Amino acid sequence: MTMLDRMRRHRSWLKWSLAIVVVSFVLLYIPSFLGNGPQQGAANNAVVAEVNGQEISAAEFRRVYQQQIQAYRQSYGANVDERLLKQLGIDQRIVQQMVEEQAALSEAKRLGITASDAEVRERILALPAFQENGQFIGDQRYRQVLQMQNPLMRTDEFEDEVRRSIMTEKLQAALTGWMTVSDSDVQKEFNRRNEKVKLAVVSFPADKFREGVVATDADVTRYFEAHQEEFRIPEKRKIRFLTIDQEALRQKASVTGQQIERYYNDNIQQFSTPEQVHAEHILLKTDGKDDAAVKKQAESLLAQAKGGANFEDLAKKYSEDDASKAKGGDLDYFGRGQMVKEFDDAAFAAKPGDIVGPVKTQFGYHIIKVLDHRQAQTKPLAEVRSQIEDQLKFEQAQDQAQKAADSISSQLKSPADFDKVARDHGLTVHESGFFQQDEPIAGIGLAPNVAQEAFSMKIGDVSDPIRTPQGYAFVTVLAKQDSYLPKLDEVKAKVRDAVLKEKAIDAARQKAASVDAAMKSGDFDKAAKDAGVEVKTTDFITRGSQVTDIGQSAAVDAAAFSLPKGGVSDPIVTANGAAIIKVVDKQMPSPSDFAAQKDSLRTELLNQRRNEFYSAYMNKARQRMDIRINREVIAQITA
Repeated sequence: MTMLDRMRRHRSWLKWSLAIVVVSFVLLYIPSFLGNGPQQGAANNAVVAEVNGQEISAAEFRRVYQQQIQAYRQSYGANVDERLLKQLGIDQRIVQQMVEEQAALSEAKRLGITASDAEVRERILALPAFQENGQFIGDQRYRQVLQMQNPLMRTDEFEDEVRRSIMTEKLQAALTGWMTVSDSDVQKEFNRRNEKVKLAVVSFPADKFREGVVATDADVTRYFEAHQEEFRIPEKRKIRFLTIDQEALRQKASVTGQQIERYYNDNIQQFSTPEQVHAEHILLKTDGKDDAAVKKQAESLLAQAKGGANFEDLAKKYSEDDASKAKGGDLDYFGRGQMVKEFDDAAFAAKPGDIVGPVKTQFGYHIIKVLDHRQAQTKPLAEVRSQIEDQLKFEQAQDQAQKAADSISSQLKSPADFDKVARDHGLTVHESGFFQQDEPIAGIGLAPNVAQEAFSMKIGDVSDPIRTPQGYAFVTVLAKQDSYLPKLDEVKAKVRDAVLKEKAIDAARQKAASVDAAMKSGDFDKAAKDAGVEVKTTDFITRGSQVTDIGQSAAVDAAAFSLPKGGVSDPIVTANGAAIIKVVDKQMPSPSDFAAQKDSLRTELLNQRRNEFYSAYMNKARQRMDIRINREVIAQITA
């Protein structure tokens, strides 16, 4: 997995980490390990953005940009570089975050919210980074710590950051401090998340009722007139574009044996497999139970397993681990540290074929059967040579594509530049037909980033480089077609399919209705068998779970969690047919679990409500502000 892949996997963490303001970063990493950062391009006094007349300078942006790079390197390794971050749009997210912070400060000032010198001083004196043995380290050492930053941070700059942080906190507190979450709301949300049901499900897929269903022209016309908005033709765009094909560059790339060996030695951990155990287990939970009784049952199961009883059958019958129970307790292979310590110690100490226990952990008592034990090993270079060669070629192509994109970006300023720039770089200019935002683009394919950019641009605009599945694209919008309501003839085939599906679903509902009474009054399984349909039983599931043969269905959830144990539903119309369900069992979360999670859940709900309110408030506030972003200056800084 490449560094970029790992960062994409953690994209949400990267997004929210941008919210870390400079002050928190400095306090976290003093003494500084910051590098000098990008110094080329725009002058320090150039304006990156402006919010209600308040400027964000290139120097400020550079500082935060470099701090973010260093933060990512701390998390993902020293080989994270600016090009990877730019591919993820980190530079744009940083400036957006800085704009949002400046907007919050502007709103705070409008509301008369300030931070006094005394408040700033009090905050600094309380910061752990400036304390020793619980006491402030003194003004001289405080200044020395700030001067250790690279680049140097003056005390007035740092104190301004602290002041801004306090003002932002006070703004959010002023706007949301009145909000609370009641005990009943906490209990309701806890139950909603943790209540479980086991269902017997009979499904009637619409596809089985489609044969023989007819949609007449009158049906089609009637349906279309009642559902015209469903068939609205969305806005379409036409673009002119040129692309940098990273795969073509990869095919031409070449690497030496020395490069391969160096990569192997520098990244040896990628080719090493840690010690692993393959085990099965039976878990008996102790929450709300008599510990001694549970342990006694575990000892009995251990004796049965050692006496020759089938371990998988015992797990399916007795284990209370919902995740592995259906698989006979199989946990697959796991390395050290993936399980809790007590479980780890027992599993890794046992030999293949051993059955050990009862092992007590925070979850309860475990009976463990070890199936296999793999020792740590490292793949030899010969085995991974081709893999490394591919990786190096990919990185080489990525680097070449990035350099080409940067070069083109500096030359491509207007639609008239496309042909010349394409010739200079050995590329071809293409023109698409009209396309919707969610459709593939002729010559590029399905490229959401390109489509999103094209639909946000004005006719005649030229884009920055846009990442595509193949590499990069530069686009200019040639024309657009506004959204419109089509005439029936344009969408008749789609309307007919919708009519047929609706009729098939109705036929499925009618079939379900015809057997519903029998299922409610007698033997559910027998009534289903008499009707020629199969009953399938789920494991214990929570709201929002996938249900066998149905998928995720809000209608099924609503019925399942409102019925009592043993209750049978009316026919439920689903997205693809109909269903009848019976609640086989219900499982409510324990009061002890609620007591343990009550405070944290209340805090979570309160923060969620406050953040939602604050975000909505600031979105409206920003709409009335004069906000300008200079993307050309940003591009110069991060080039």
